[in-house]
Amino acid sequence: MTDLIIQGICGRMGRALVEKISARSDCRVAAGVDQTAGQLNGIPVYASLEDLPQAAGVVIDFTSPAGAVHAAQFCADHRMPCVLCSTGLSAEQEAIIEAASEKVPVFRSANMSVGINVLIELAKQAAHLFGSEFDIEIVEKHHRNKLDAPSGTALMIADAINSQADGRYEYVYDRHAVRQKRGDRELGISSVRGGGIVGDHDVLFCGSEEVVTISHVAQSRGVFADGAVQAALYLDGREPGFYTMTDLLKEKMQCL
Repeated sequence: MTDLIIQGICGRMGRALVEKISARSDCRVAAGVDQTAGQLNGIPVYASLEDLPQAAGVVIDFTSPAGAVHAAQFCADHRMPCVLCSTGLSAEQEAIIEAASEKVPVFRSANMSVGINVLIELAKQAAHLFGSEFDIEIVEKHHRNKLDAPSGTALMIADAINSQADGRYEYVYDRHAVRQKRGDRELGISSVRGGGIVGDHDVLFCGSEEVVTISHVAQSRGVFADGAVQAALYLDGREPGFYTMTDLLKEKMQCL
Protein backbone atom coordinates (compact mmCIF):
# COMPACT_ATOMS: atom_id res chain seq x y z
CA MET A 1 0.00 0.00 0.00
CA THR A 2 1.47 3.33 -1.11
CA ASP A 3 0.67 6.45 0.93
CA LEU A 4 -0.02 9.56 -1.15
CA ILE A 5 0.01 13.19 -0.07
CA ILE A 6 -1.93 15.53 -2.37
CA GLN A 7 -0.87 19.18 -2.45
CA GLY A 8 -3.85 21.13 -3.72
CA ILE A 9 -6.33 18.54 -2.48
CA CYS A 10 -9.29 20.95 -2.34
CA GLY A 11 -8.93 22.03 -5.96
CA ARG A 12 -10.63 20.43 -8.95
CA MET A 13 -7.72 18.10 -9.69
CA GLY A 14 -7.20 17.32 -6.01
CA ARG A 15 -10.79 16.18 -5.67
CA ALA A 16 -10.50 14.15 -8.89
CA LEU A 17 -7.45 12.44 -7.39
CA VAL A 18 -9.30 11.60 -4.19
CA GLU A 19 -12.11 10.03 -6.22
CA LYS A 20 -9.74 7.96 -8.35
CA ILE A 21 -7.65 6.77 -5.41
CA SER A 22 -10.72 5.80 -3.37
CA ALA A 23 -11.49 3.14 -5.97
CA ARG A 24 -8.02 1.54 -5.73
CA SER A 25 -6.61 -0.99 -3.30
CA ASP A 26 -2.89 -0.39 -3.95
CA CYS A 27 -2.70 3.16 -2.57
CA ARG A 28 -4.47 5.60 -0.28
CA VAL A 29 -4.54 9.32 0.43
CA ALA A 30 -2.73 9.67 3.74
CA ALA A 31 -3.04 13.46 3.89
CA GLY A 32 -3.79 16.56 1.90
CA VAL A 33 -2.30 20.02 1.76
CA ASP A 34 -4.27 23.16 0.93
CA GLN A 35 -4.54 26.78 1.99
CA THR A 36 -7.12 26.02 4.67
CA ALA A 37 -6.48 23.16 7.08
CA GLY A 38 -9.28 20.81 8.04
CA GLN A 39 -10.68 17.62 6.55
CA LEU A 40 -11.90 16.41 3.17
CA ASN A 41 -13.88 13.18 3.08
CA GLY A 42 -12.23 12.15 6.34
CA ILE A 43 -8.73 12.93 5.02
CA PRO A 44 -6.68 15.29 7.22
CA VAL A 45 -5.75 18.47 5.37
CA TYR A 46 -2.81 20.64 6.47
CA ALA A 47 -1.99 24.22 5.52
CA SER A 48 1.52 23.32 4.30
CA LEU A 49 3.78 20.35 3.71
CA GLU A 50 5.79 21.45 6.73
CA ASP A 51 2.73 20.82 8.93
CA LEU A 52 2.54 17.13 8.05
CA PRO A 53 2.89 15.00 11.21
CA GLN A 54 5.03 12.54 9.26
CA ALA A 55 7.13 13.17 6.15
CA ALA A 56 6.51 9.87 4.37
CA GLY A 57 4.83 8.73 1.17
CA VAL A 58 4.70 10.15 -2.35
CA VAL A 59 3.69 13.77 -2.88
CA ILE A 60 1.45 14.65 -5.84
CA ASP A 61 1.31 18.36 -6.63
CA PHE A 62 -1.48 19.88 -8.71
CA THR A 63 -1.17 23.54 -7.71
CA SER A 64 1.06 26.09 -9.47
CA PRO A 65 4.67 26.53 -10.61
CA ALA A 66 5.56 27.96 -7.19
CA GLY A 67 3.78 25.07 -5.49
CA ALA A 68 5.65 22.55 -7.62
CA VAL A 69 9.00 24.10 -6.70
CA HIS A 70 8.08 24.09 -3.01
CA ALA A 71 7.03 20.44 -3.22
CA ALA A 72 10.27 19.49 -4.97
CA GLN A 73 12.40 21.24 -2.35
CA PHE A 74 10.44 19.79 0.55
CA CYS A 75 10.66 16.28 -0.88
CA ALA A 76 14.37 16.63 -1.55
CA ASP A 77 14.91 17.66 2.08
CA HIS A 78 12.80 14.76 3.42
CA ARG A 79 13.79 12.08 0.87
CA MET A 80 10.26 11.69 -0.51
CA PRO A 81 9.35 10.99 -4.15
CA CYS A 82 7.17 13.58 -5.85
CA VAL A 83 4.93 13.87 -8.91
CA LEU A 84 4.76 17.43 -10.26
CA CYS A 85 1.87 18.23 -12.58
CA SER A 86 1.92 22.02 -12.93
CA THR A 87 2.74 23.74 -16.24
CA GLY A 88 4.21 27.14 -17.03
CA LEU A 89 7.43 26.80 -15.00
CA SER A 90 10.27 29.21 -15.71
CA ALA A 91 13.75 28.02 -16.63
CA GLU A 92 14.90 28.87 -13.11
CA GLN A 93 12.09 26.82 -11.56
CA GLU A 94 12.83 23.89 -13.87
CA ALA A 95 16.47 24.03 -12.74
CA ILE A 96 15.40 23.78 -9.08
CA ILE A 97 13.32 20.71 -9.87
CA GLU A 98 16.21 19.15 -11.79
CA ALA A 99 18.43 19.69 -8.75
CA ALA A 100 15.86 18.03 -6.49
CA SER A 101 15.86 14.96 -8.76
CA GLU A 102 19.50 14.37 -7.82
CA LYS A 103 18.32 13.55 -4.28
CA VAL A 104 14.89 11.95 -4.81
CA PRO A 105 12.84 10.47 -7.65
CA VAL A 106 10.89 13.26 -9.40
CA PHE A 107 8.19 12.62 -12.00
CA ARG A 108 7.42 15.56 -14.25
CA SER A 109 5.04 15.91 -17.18
CA ALA A 110 3.18 18.82 -18.76
CA ASN A 111 0.24 16.46 -19.22
CA MET A 112 -0.39 13.49 -16.93
CA SER A 113 -2.77 11.71 -19.31
CA VAL A 114 -1.35 8.37 -20.45
CA GLY A 115 -3.36 8.78 -23.67
CA ILE A 116 -1.81 12.13 -24.60
CA ASN A 117 1.64 10.67 -24.09
CA VAL A 118 0.78 7.78 -26.40
CA LEU A 119 -0.29 10.44 -28.94
CA ILE A 120 3.13 12.06 -28.59
CA GLU A 121 4.91 8.78 -29.32
CA LEU A 122 2.69 8.22 -32.38
CA ALA A 123 3.31 11.79 -33.58
CA LYS A 124 7.07 11.29 -33.33
CA GLN A 125 6.83 8.14 -35.44
CA ALA A 126 4.62 9.90 -37.98
CA ALA A 127 7.05 12.83 -38.23
CA HIS A 128 9.87 10.39 -38.89
CA LEU A 129 7.93 8.50 -41.57
CA PHE A 130 6.51 11.54 -43.37
CA GLY A 131 9.67 13.61 -43.15
CA SER A 132 9.56 17.07 -44.73
CA GLU A 133 6.94 16.07 -47.31
CA PHE A 134 4.08 16.80 -44.88
CA ASP A 135 3.33 20.10 -43.16
CA ILE A 136 2.56 19.81 -39.43
CA GLU A 137 -0.07 21.74 -37.50
CA ILE A 138 -1.09 21.37 -33.84
CA VAL A 139 -4.51 22.60 -32.71
CA GLU A 140 -5.29 22.66 -28.98
CA LYS A 141 -8.63 23.48 -27.36
CA HIS A 142 -9.30 24.22 -23.69
CA HIS A 143 -11.89 25.77 -21.39
CA ARG A 144 -12.45 29.51 -21.29
CA ASN A 145 -10.65 29.92 -17.92
CA LYS A 146 -7.28 28.52 -19.03
CA LEU A 147 -4.67 31.26 -18.72
CA ASP A 148 -1.73 30.08 -20.84
CA ALA A 149 -1.74 29.70 -24.62
CA PRO A 150 -0.56 27.64 -26.28
CA SER A 151 -1.01 24.86 -23.76
CA GLY A 152 1.97 23.20 -22.17
CA THR A 153 0.81 19.97 -23.80
CA ALA A 154 0.83 21.52 -27.29
CA LEU A 155 4.40 22.68 -26.72
CA MET A 156 5.32 19.25 -25.38
CA ILE A 157 3.98 17.66 -28.58
CA ALA A 158 5.80 20.21 -30.75
CA ASP A 159 9.08 19.71 -28.88
CA ALA A 160 8.81 15.93 -29.23
CA ILE A 161 8.23 16.21 -32.98
CA ASN A 162 11.04 18.73 -33.33
CA SER A 163 13.47 16.51 -31.45
CA GLN A 164 12.59 13.70 -33.86
CA ALA A 165 13.32 16.09 -36.76
CA ASP A 166 16.68 17.26 -35.36
CA GLY A 167 15.26 20.69 -34.51
CA ARG A 168 14.38 21.69 -38.08
CA TYR A 169 11.04 23.33 -37.20
CA GLU A 170 10.28 26.90 -36.18
CA TYR A 171 7.06 27.37 -34.21
CA VAL A 172 4.50 29.78 -35.64
CA TYR A 173 1.72 30.77 -33.24
CA ASP A 174 -0.17 33.46 -35.14
CA ARG A 175 -0.36 34.10 -38.88
CA HIS A 176 -2.85 36.95 -39.02
CA ALA A 177 -0.16 39.56 -39.62
CA VAL A 178 1.94 37.45 -41.99
CA ARG A 179 1.07 37.90 -45.66
CA GLN A 180 3.15 35.13 -47.20
CA LYS A 181 2.92 31.45 -47.99
CA ARG A 182 3.83 28.85 -45.43
CA GLY A 183 7.54 28.26 -44.92
CA ASP A 184 9.08 24.78 -45.19
CA ARG A 185 10.35 24.92 -41.62
CA GLU A 186 7.10 26.06 -40.01
CA LEU A 187 5.24 24.07 -37.37
CA GLY A 188 1.96 25.81 -36.65
CA ILE A 189 0.38 25.85 -33.19
CA SER A 190 -3.16 27.20 -32.76
CA SER A 191 -5.20 27.72 -29.57
CA VAL A 192 -8.95 27.69 -28.97
CA ARG A 193 -10.52 28.80 -25.68
CA GLY A 194 -14.18 28.30 -24.90
CA GLY A 195 -16.81 26.81 -22.63
CA GLY A 196 -15.86 23.84 -20.53
CA ILE A 197 -13.53 21.99 -22.92
CA VAL A 198 -11.32 19.84 -20.71
CA GLY A 199 -8.54 19.41 -23.27
CA ASP A 200 -8.47 18.49 -26.97
CA HIS A 201 -5.31 18.13 -29.04
CA ASP A 202 -5.06 17.42 -32.78
CA VAL A 203 -1.82 16.89 -34.69
CA LEU A 204 -2.29 17.29 -38.44
CA PHE A 205 0.18 15.94 -40.98
CA CYS A 206 -0.83 17.67 -44.21
CA GLY A 207 0.38 16.25 -47.50
CA SER A 208 -0.40 17.47 -51.01
CA GLU A 209 -3.26 14.98 -51.43
CA GLU A 210 -3.97 13.58 -47.97
CA VAL A 211 -4.15 14.59 -44.33
CA VAL A 212 -3.42 12.34 -41.37
CA THR A 213 -4.77 13.52 -38.00
CA ILE A 214 -3.82 12.10 -34.62
CA SER A 215 -6.26 13.23 -31.94
CA HIS A 216 -6.76 13.03 -28.21
CA VAL A 217 -9.86 14.20 -26.36
CA ALA A 218 -9.92 14.38 -22.57
CA GLN A 219 -13.54 13.87 -21.51
CA SER A 220 -12.92 14.55 -17.82
CA ARG A 221 -10.13 15.56 -15.47
CA GLY A 222 -10.11 11.95 -14.30
CA VAL A 223 -7.64 11.03 -17.06
CA PHE A 224 -5.06 13.39 -15.58
CA ALA A 225 -5.72 12.13 -12.06
CA ASP A 226 -5.36 8.53 -13.20
CA GLY A 227 -2.03 9.28 -14.87
CA ALA A 228 -0.76 11.05 -11.75
CA VAL A 229 -1.62 8.05 -9.59
CA GLN A 230 0.14 5.71 -12.02
CA ALA A 231 3.17 8.01 -11.89
CA ALA A 232 3.19 7.99 -8.08
CA LEU A 233 3.05 4.19 -7.96
CA TYR A 234 5.79 4.03 -10.60
CA LEU A 235 8.05 6.25 -8.44
CA ASP A 236 7.54 4.35 -5.20
CA GLY A 237 10.84 2.61 -4.42
CA ARG A 238 12.77 4.13 -7.36
CA GLU A 239 16.26 5.58 -7.21
CA PRO A 240 16.69 9.38 -7.34
CA GLY A 241 16.31 10.74 -10.86
CA PHE A 242 14.11 12.66 -13.26
CA TYR A 243 11.31 10.54 -14.69
CA THR A 244 8.68 11.25 -17.34
CA MET A 245 5.72 9.55 -18.98
CA THR A 246 8.13 8.15 -21.56
CA ASP A 247 9.75 6.07 -18.81
CA LEU A 248 6.38 4.87 -17.56
CA LEU A 249 5.24 3.92 -21.08
CA LYS A 250 8.49 2.03 -21.74
CA GLU A 251 7.87 -0.05 -18.64
CA LYS A 252 4.31 -0.75 -19.79
CA MET A 253 5.66 -1.89 -23.18
CA GLN A 254 8.09 -4.28 -21.51
CA CYS A 255 5.18 -5.88 -19.67
CA LEU A 256 3.30 -6.66 -22.90
